[in-house]
Amino acid sequence: MRAVSALVGACFAYCAQAPIIAQAQAASLIDPTTAVRAQPLDGTSSASAAATDAALQSDYARRQKDLNRRSEENNYRFGVKQHDCYSNFFVNRCLTKARDEMRTTRQQIRQEQLALDDEQRAERAKHRDEQNAIKQAQLDAQAPQRAANEQANQQAFDDKQRKNALAAAQRDTDVPRCAANQKAYDQKQADYQKKLDDARARGVQDAQEREQKAERYEQKQQDAAQHRAEVEARQKEAADRKQQKKAAQQAQEEQQRQEQLKQQQQQGQ
Repeated sequence: MRAVSALVGACFAYCAQAPIIAQAQAASLIDPTTAVRAQPLDGTSSASAAATDAALQSDYARRQKDLNRRSEENNYRFGVKQHDCYSNFFVNRCLTKARDEMRTTRQQIRQEQLALDDEQRAERAKHRDEQNAIKQAQLDAQAPQRAANEQANQQAFDDKQRKNALAAAQRDTDVPRCAANQKAYDQKQADYQKKLDDARARGVQDAQEREQKAERYEQKQQDAAQHRAEVEARQKEAADRKQQKKAAQQAQEEQQRQEQLKQQQQQGQ
């Protein structure tokens, strides 16, 4: 425990001086063009900080493991004593003593656990402070570069504004030429529009002519159908008259034959 306490004391002494060392080394070791990252500022301090942090974490893990082991052993011993008390004559007294011993040991372990948790929280807070100090040192080191970048951006903006002003002045001097070009462009657009209008008009006219031709063809078809119907009707009517005439003639001949037969019968009598 003395060795562990000495190690922890050395770690606290080093960590108390780490922000001051980091700030002193920041100006010469940080590249202003790099991004801000919370890292140690040189290889030596990085290796030393990593070794110290690893040692602390290892010590914390060992102490936590020991506390867990002692807590398990305390619970186990209480369970054994509790079991043995039932074979004792004074059972309640034995159980009370075993319970008191278990609670006393548990309280000691609890106190050590709280102390360990406090040390870990302090270490995390110290680490955050170190990282914030490094970040601030890097930001301070980058301040000249940021100012130079802002100046360069302002210069680029001013140059762009001057170029835009020159371009506007050039456009003003080109107004007559632009007007002539605009007139030629407008005439070309007008000619093109006229061609489009003529093409649309011809299309409308062609469509009307096609529609008229279709109507005339349909009318001819209707006239031809009507003519065929009239011819067929006249032919049917003529055939009916011929058939009627033939039937009348046959009837007359039959009547004459009947009269001749009647006359011959009368003469034979």
